Amino acid sequence: MKYTLTLASGPHQAARPGRPAALADVSRRHYSLATLRRIFATWDQRIRFRWDLAQKAKDNPHLIDDIGLTRHEVEAEIAKPFWRR
Repeated sequence: MKYTLTLASGPHQAARPGRPAALADVSRRHYSLATLRRIFATWDQRIRFRWDLAQKAKDNPHLIDDIGLTRHEVEAEIAKPFWRR
């Protein structure tokens, strides 16, 4: 297998190695302090909700049935990382 190195030209030249050229034009996001606080508060809320849901599923599984969720739906929600909705 032979690899050739080509030099990029044009708007995608600023792309970092290993980064798709389509992402080269996207600038970094800059968040205000208030926005970062909202993001962290949202993440904290998700962590607490999923922890509470896990406790309810473990301690009182009949309550999960009462709110109309299946065991599979609860497990899927608990398994999500905190940054996912």
